[in-house]
Order: sequence, then structure tokens, then C-alpha cells
Amino acid sequence: MLSLARRWLPAALRVDGERLAGAALAWALLGCLALALGLPLLFILGKSMLTMDGDFAGLGNFAEVLASPGLMRAAGNSLLLALTVSALVVPSAFAFAWALCRSRAPGKGMFRQIALLPLLAPSLLPAISLVYLFGNQGLLKGWLGGGSVYGFWGMVAGEAFYAFPYAFMLLSTSLSVADARLYEAARAMGAGAWRRFATITLPGARYGLASSALLVFTLVLTDFGVPKVVGGDCNVLAVEAFKQVVGQQNFPRGAVVGLMLLLPAVLSCFIERAMSRRQRAALSARSTPFSPSRAPARDAAALVMLAIMAMPLLALMGVGVAASFIKYWPYDLSLTLAHYRFDQVDGGGWDAYFNSLEMAAATAAIGAALAFLSAYCCETLPAAPLARGMLRFFAMLPMAVPGLVLGLGYVFFFNHPDNPLNGLYGGLALMTACTVAHFYTTAHLTIATALKQMDGEFEAVAAALKVPFWITLRRVTLPVCLPALLDVSRFLFVSAMTTLSALVFIAGPERSLAAVAIVTMDDAGDTAAAAAMATLIVLSSALASLAVSLLSRRLVGRGQPWRPR
Repeated sequence: MLSLARRWLPAALRVDGERLAGAALAWALLGCLALALGLPLLFILGKSMLTMDGDFAGLGNFAEVLASPGLMRAAGNSLLLALTVSALVVPSAFAFAWALCRSRAPGKGMFRQIALLPLLAPSLLPAISLVYLFGNQGLLKGWLGGGSVYGFWGMVAGEAFYAFPYAFMLLSTSLSVADARLYEAARAMGAGAWRRFATITLPGARYGLASSALLVFTLVLTDFGVPKVVGGDCNVLAVEAFKQVVGQQNFPRGAVVGLMLLLPAVLSCFIERAMSRRQRAALSARSTPFSPSRAPARDAAALVMLAIMAMPLLALMGVGVAASFIKYWPYDLSLTLAHYRFDQVDGGGWDAYFNSLEMAAATAAIGAALAFLSAYCCETLPAAPLARGMLRFFAMLPMAVPGLVLGLGYVFFFNHPDNPLNGLYGGLALMTACTVAHFYTTAHLTIATALKQMDGEFEAVAAALKVPFWITLRRVTLPVCLPALLDVSRFLFVSAMTTLSALVFIAGPERSLAAVAIVTMDDAGDTAAAAAMATLIVLSSALASLAVSLLSRRLVGRGQPWRPR
């Protein structure tokens, strides 16, 4: 009977094992992302409409928050802080990127690395450095003329250091692409340097300027580290959310504050997408890549500007690292390793640091694998179109969700007593999942870009030869995408070591992390130990980045001799 059924069953209705496997993979990845992103965010919305006793409150919590002078003052401070830092960082990052991309100043490679240096450090490090420089016992406290680093302007300085590399990366990418024919035509028509800058350079970089401003605004609005250390009496929403959830155990009000932080991020995302649809390509098939000509006066001015702007970046990084080796700042500047005895201070000891290493390594491995598989499903597999569409949506969702809001969602969802996954709360597995979800969009887009560069004939030939997609994936797609995969692993490792906002809510006392330990040490007055832990994070991130770069060069050079170096 079975053979008879197979004979009469139409070929279109026969089960295609390969297509079924592809659909199973897409739906499985979608389920993982829905669990890690969708359900926690839904629980924030649900918790915001409940009372402390679990009864339905509707919009009562929102009305209560809007009627609270302290919370509304914190919201105003957050908006003012984000706008001020954006107004300072975006022009300075644009000037730095312009000097690197549109001049022949010497040492551009070194200055580029200096601009990206803050990416290796948690946002707490610049705040600690500001305390050592301008705090009550600061080396340069006299420069403030009786003022204090604790407050609004201290947060502005710390957030500017933290957000600078993100704006610089966007703007350097925008300025590195230009059509030389436009500049040649303008020069032939007698336009001077300033006229060419105003009519060609600025309009060509307007999308990068707007995108960097939106990114800096969102980063500053949701950052927790800098306001926690140097905020003083100037309260902001990120710290207020922490106080409501951790300090007062007022989960409904914390959920409302989280939604207040989510709204500007979502609006920024929609504005960016609307602008991207209007953005035109800077280069066409007939374009000539722009290369700056020699101009001694311009190059000298660019070098001076790069040096001046690099000094505060190096100073804030260097002071925090140096303070971890100084016995008693600023009275006894002799060197010591006593501040690295973490077992003698609060914060979890050396276990917190090793927990961070373990969590970062797991994030890099698991996150890179999931991002690769999800991007492969979305860009290559023809199976399960509904699952692939929803998978693409969930892959883009973290771009609009701040880490602080995601961490709140994990508290409300995974800490719920009726959740069968409640046992994961406070463990490294949950913290790894949260970190992967937090930085998933960047990882997914990086792999998707690499996949789009591959010719679709690889899959067509494999299908004609009846080679299963998983064989093609292992033998062709994965080796070709190896450089992008290693870049994603490096990005996830460094991000996991330095992130704080999402994990400060879910790090348990037995499983503390290095970044969370810095907050605990600073609260206890052990600022030097906090600087030592931050220094270890910087060193670990730098060594991991160097190791991945060397590994990438070795593997690509040996396994892909066709790829240009």
C-alpha cells in the first residue's frame, strides 16, 4: 500500500526533506528570537498596566508617573543631556572624520585607533577618570573654579567620551565615499575650498550626520554608567529605572520608565529608516573615487586638530588606567598592585571578572552562530517565507530597543514565579542570552552584507547537482563568510565585556560581572578598585581584538588565497 501511495501521490505534494529542514531551521531560530526579544518586551507593556499587587491598573501608572515631579524632572534632564551631548559630539566627530578622510595628515592610522579606543572600555571608566581629575580630591579640581564634576556637565563630559567613537564610525564611513568628478567640476568653475565644502561635502554627508545624531541621542538617553558615577543630584531616567526596580522593587513604575526610554529610541529608528529611503548612492558605476590631493596648509591644520581632539580621549582613558596602579591618589603616587586584590572589596572578587570572560566568550560563539544561521535563512534559503519575514523583523528589533529596556523585560519575564524558565534568572546562561539579543542587529546585518556579496549561482549549481543546502553551507558559504564571522565574534566579545545597562538588572549576587562589580565598588567608595576592574576589561577587550585579527589573517591567508589582503 505504501508503494502504491507513493506512486499515485503527486510530486508536488511529496515531502521535500531539504525544504523541510530549511523550514525547521527558520522556525527554530524565530522561536529563539521571540523568546529572547518578543516576550520580554511584551511583559514590560503588561507590567506597566498592573498595580504592585498584580491588579489591572490600565493607564493609572502612566498618570502617576506624569504627575510625579521627580520623574518628570529626570525625564527633562535626560532629554537635555542627550541633546547637549549630540550637539557636542556630532560636530567634533565630523571634524575628526573629515581630517582622516579628506586630508593627508600623517599618522592617520594611529589617530583612527585612538578614536575607537573608548569602544574597549565600559562607560564607567570615563566617569571614574573624571572623578580622579576633577572630583573632590581631583588633580585638576582647581580648573573648575569652585564648581563640581558631579552633576550635569560631568555627565556631558563622560557621555561625550562614551559616544564619540559611534558617531565617528558612521561619519568616517559617510565621508570615505565621494565622487571626485564633483570636486573637479567645482574647482574648474572657480569654487574655493569652503564653497566646495558647503555645497558638496556637507550635503553628501547629511545622512551620516543625521544618523550619528540619532545614534548618539539614543545611546546617551539610555546609558546608565556615567550618570551613576558622576550624576550627583542631577537625576536621569536610566538611573531612575534602576532605583525603581532594584531599590524600591516598584516594578510597575519601573516598567513605565522603561517605556519612556523606549519611545525616543523607536522614534529615532523610524526617522532613520525614513531618511535612508531618501538617501541616494554617493557613487555610481561611472564615479571616480575621491582621493585628497596634497595641501600642506590643510594637512598641517588637520594634524593639529587631530592631535588636540585626541588628547582628551587619551587623557580619560590613561587616567583611569594609571589610577588603578597608584597607591593613594593624589597624595601618594607610588605604584602598587593592591587595588587588584578584588577579594578584599565588594563586587564579587575575581570571580566577577572570570564570569565576564566566560559570558563574553559564550556570547561571541553563540551569537555569531545564531546571526550567521539567521542571516543565511533570510538571504539564501527559499523555504518558509513567513518564518523568514518574521525572523528578519526580530533581527532588526534590537536596533530600536535600548539595553536598559531589554534588561527590564528580562526581569519581568524570567523572574516571574510562573515562568518555567525562572531558574535561569541570575545565571550566566540568561545573561548570555540577553547580551546576544541586545547586540543581535549589528551581528545579523554584518553577516547579511557578506552573504549578499556572494553570487547566487553557488546555490543554483548546488541545487542542480542535488547537493543539500547544509553541504553547500559548510563547504562554500561558511568559508567565504569567515572574515565577517570573525568580525562579528570580536564585536560580540568586546560588547559583552563592556556592556552594563542590560545586565545590571539580571546579574545575580553569586554570578556578578566585571562591569556590574565596578558599580558596586564605586558605591562602596572603592574607586581605585573600580578603576582596576575597568582596566582589566580594557586589556581583555584589546587582547581579544588582537587575537581575532591575527586569527582572521592566518585563516584567511591559508584557506582563501584568492581573497586580496
